[in-house]
Amino acid sequence: MTTTPDPAGDDGDPGHLHGAGSIAASSTATVTDAAADALLPTDGERRLHPLSWLFVLLSQVGQMLVPLVAIALFGASRDDGARLGIVAVALVALLIGAVWRYLTFRYRIGSDSVFVRSGLFERSLRQIPFSRIHDVALHQTLLHRLFGVAEVRLESAGGSKPEARMQVLTLAEALALEQVVRRRASATDAVEAHAQDATAPADQSRTLLALSIGEVIRLGLVSNRGMVVVAGAVALLMQALPDNMAGDLLTRVAREAFGRVSVLGDAWQGQLMAATLLLVLALFALRLLSVVLALVQYHGFRLVEDGRRLGVERGLLTRLRNSVPRRRIQAWTLQEGLLHRLLRRRSLQVDTAVVSRGQDQRSLSELAPIAPAAECDALVRHLLDAGDWPPTQWRPLHRHAWLRLLTPGLVFSLLLAAGLTWWLGAWGLSGLLWLPWAVLAATQHARRAGYAIDDRLLAVREGWWSRHWRFAEIDKLQALRLRRTPFDRCTGMASLWLDTAGAGAMAPSLRIRFLPLADARALLDRLTREVARRPLRW
Repeated sequence: MTTTPDPAGDDGDPGHLHGAGSIAASSTATVTDAAADALLPTDGERRLHPLSWLFVLLSQVGQMLVPLVAIALFGASRDDGARLGIVAVALVALLIGAVWRYLTFRYRIGSDSVFVRSGLFERSLRQIPFSRIHDVALHQTLLHRLFGVAEVRLESAGGSKPEARMQVLTLAEALALEQVVRRRASATDAVEAHAQDATAPADQSRTLLALSIGEVIRLGLVSNRGMVVVAGAVALLMQALPDNMAGDLLTRVAREAFGRVSVLGDAWQGQLMAATLLLVLALFALRLLSVVLALVQYHGFRLVEDGRRLGVERGLLTRLRNSVPRRRIQAWTLQEGLLHRLLRRRSLQVDTAVVSRGQDQRSLSELAPIAPAAECDALVRHLLDAGDWPPTQWRPLHRHAWLRLLTPGLVFSLLLAAGLTWWLGAWGLSGLLWLPWAVLAATQHARRAGYAIDDRLLAVREGWWSRHWRFAEIDKLQALRLRRTPFDRCTGMASLWLDTAGAGAMAPSLRIRFLPLADARALLDRLTREVARRPLRW
């Protein structure tokens, strides 16, 4: 893992990320504290960039593209001119709204807050204290780079949308705003900052992790981004095309593809080889698509430590840049799938106390999309100041925990056998062959699952085929629950569920399942006392 000082610290700009294709590299001047204050004075309101209406219009058209195309091609009216007229009216309305937003939007930098004013007939004045801003996200597409502008989002820990979305500012103003927010938020939070963060250098940034092209290709190989895109495209076709046109189109494509590979023979052996070859080609195409998407999304990935903040910059065509205070990290997740293990890699993700909007790529959640296991562990030790990570002593689950872990596999095996028996008769009982695999997976999972706790950190590990480690500082725990199902009561087990702020919908739950009842109650009492006597740290 690279921990050398970033050259950006040498020219007085700790937040200025240099490098080919980076957001900051497209700026011709370094944004120092003095330059930031000069660009964003506190004595007056400022407009957005004069072309901001264009980017708002393009964003709105992008969101309405599918319904507009559907109206133009498959509208209820048989008159092509009428359908195009409806589309034209919709585009004019969007244009008026975009220009209206530019004319009525103002912002001002105060001594301790950012003020945003919008609207004319229904006016809104929003005050956003610097101490409430947890994440500053900069976004640049190719069009943004062409005009030298960037979109800025100020994120907080509450609400269902950003505190402010400035679409768009000149790149110099965007970098200056990021610098001002970082500096003044750090000054406001200095008293509340964690002791580790309070002693971190504030005048130097350094790169903690940089992904090479080879690592990004590995990320594409272990991810399922290609499958997600294909599934989304199929769903879009099913919605956009009328009647059964999408189904017929997909059927014709499948028949054509199978027909081309069925030259291997007409017997069942040839048909089986053709189906196998087609499946292999499809998997290869999906992995290739995943690699391409990974290169587009994670090219030039850099994780940078800047005093008490962490920053991430990535993207080939669209550059995304985020920064968040380290103490806003609420929980951590290390993940390792089968392909990760084959490549000797892991991924490190975090939950932050910042508003969550599903799969919004602008949120800072991935500290290491892919990296060797040793580098992931070193990142955790450095950022958490946890010298004993990973824990050497893991406490086991209940000795019969494998029976509870076997339940889903047992149910699936029975349902599979029942369905196959209804279709194939007695041969359907072969579905029960899934049961030995389910028993093996459950026993192996129970054997390696466990938890570790010390005065500061609680960690849980689960999984066998696909593994993950979930951990959080005890100070960040918000709610504790002891849960027991009827089966748990019969076997003397209990599970602890622990809540933190900012948990993502796709992140594994922070839980300790299938403990002996006495151990679960003792752990619950200990955590309750620890949480009650410590202040909650966001």
